[in-house]
Amino acid sequence: MGHRTPLYEQHLEAGARMVDFGGWDMPINYGSQIAEHNLVRTACGMFDVSHMTVVDVAGKDARAFLRRLLANDVDRLGFDGKALYSAMCNADGGVIDDLIAYRVSVAADHQAYRLVVNCGTREKDLAWLAAQCAPYAVDIRERADLAMVAVQGPQAIDKVCALLPQAAAQIRALEYFSGMDVPDRAGWYVARTGYTGEDGVEMILPNDAVVDFWKALLAAGVAPAGLGARDTLRLEAGMNLYGNDMDESVSPLAAGMGWTIAWEPKDRDFIGRAALEAQRAAGNLPKFFGLVLTDKGVLRGHQKVIVDGVGEGEITSGTFSPTLGYSIALARVPAGTGATAKVDMRGKLVDVKVVKPPFVRHGKQVYKV
Repeated sequence: MGHRTPLYEQHLEAGARMVDFGGWDMPINYGSQIAEHNLVRTACGMFDVSHMTVVDVAGKDARAFLRRLLANDVDRLGFDGKALYSAMCNADGGVIDDLIAYRVSVAADHQAYRLVVNCGTREKDLAWLAAQCAPYAVDIRERADLAMVAVQGPQAIDKVCALLPQAAAQIRALEYFSGMDVPDRAGWYVARTGYTGEDGVEMILPNDAVVDFWKALLAAGVAPAGLGARDTLRLEAGMNLYGNDMDESVSPLAAGMGWTIAWEPKDRDFIGRAALEAQRAAGNLPKFFGLVLTDKGVLRGHQKVIVDGVGEGEITSGTFSPTLGYSIALARVPAGTGATAKVDMRGKLVDVKVVKPPFVRHGKQVYKV
């Protein structure tokens, strides 16, 4: 038996098919995965993401610590509540984990930030944080008392605001990738973030409040969606999955995450910087692109990508796209790859288009051929 979120019984009551995910018993779907996917693209769905790990970092050196720890720079967070996406790298530039960092409050003598990291990397992340913080005056606190619910889709903001009327105006005014405390709910936090390519929010709230919130969303007509739909949605949106698209042997530069590295100022010596600068200078890293297969078949992870006259690569994530009606993938391919390639599907070479992800945003195709 794996770890269980506070919503475990709610999943069973809804008829969820449960699977092990990073040591947690989580719902893969509640019936039709494609129906759940399409509901998020066209209306609204909700995901239990309480398996994610919330870590609060506070103290007079919190800012300095995170500027050393992360490849992105928390000094880019210009106001309380602002968030950024970043890799946490090892000395070789490999990705220990990818995460979201929120600025909670910043003053000269005390700063507070919140990190949301992956469940499958929880233990090594916490160990890494503990090992790296030794020179800094910081307090690192895992928030096992908090749950998370992602409400995603074109109707998500309306649905959440109807349940939180006293905070509705502030929620609607939130910038993308920013969050705030819910004023009339102690311990509640709402962020305009997500993993689907749709508008919506991620709610962080106390464990003892999440079941009632989930039931209120159900009563408001929001249907639950499982990890299966979450995966097809994130892949359409061109979003990486840790363990598939990057890991400790893959740098952000080789995982399409170069935009998350803050190279300036040059004197910020974040962990992995020297290795990443050497990789960038060498200029021989593979490229991270999208693949499109409009013929029959489904692209899958670890299938070989062949680029005539250039070399070989590999699919890191692949699936059937319910929105587009054909298969898509993310892949690491040789630097000289052009507009087409071939994929080895059980010994048969099939032609694919090479595109720049994302594939879908707000329910519509966005990639260019």
